[in-house]
Amino acid sequence: MNSVNGSGKIIAAALAVCILLICFSSCSSENTAPAKDTTYQTEDTSQKNDEQTAPETAAVPTESKSEETEENPIMKTLTMKIDGATVAVDWEENESVAALTELVKDKPLTIQTSMYGGFEQVGQIGTSLPRNDAQTTTQAGDIVLYSGNQIVVFYGTNSWAYTRLGHITDKTAAQMKDLLGNGNVTLELSVE
Repeated sequence: MNSVNGSGKIIAAALAVCILLICFSSCSSENTAPAKDTTYQTEDTSQKNDEQTAPETAAVPTESKSEETEENPIMKTLTMKIDGATVAVDWEENESVAALTELVKDKPLTIQTSMYGGFEQVGQIGTSLPRNDAQTTTQAGDIVLYSGNQIVVFYGTNSWAYTRLGHITDKTAAQMKDLLGNGNVTLELSVE
């Protein structure tokens, strides 16, 4: 019985040690839990700080856009004249327009165009621009890049693979036909 009692005491002591270890583990987990909560609070705080600085963060992309605008004010002021009359163009923001803008930033580019197909005026740019052709159905007023080296201004519709450059916004389809549908025209692209 003494050996049973001795074994029982050893087992009881081992159990007590295990229980204590579990308790200490739990206690140390509980002690780290607030630290984790604090960490989460810190993260939440940084997230709140990010949220609080969100306007500043939003300002960064705006500044970035502003930098783009500073780099591309040219894109914003790229102008087109058709036979000497300035037309309002909503230019695409793509590498083709950026390259076209760069091309004309120091000196206007004059392009002689020819009527083609009863729906467009086409003219050689004199150099190749980056292109990202996609199947497109054009409308009157659309300005596209064809084959990387020709600019096309539409007064009708067509479906082909083009790179979009912009759209003339201050003319109706009928006005575009009057402007472009009566013979060859001269385009002038410049930065003002």
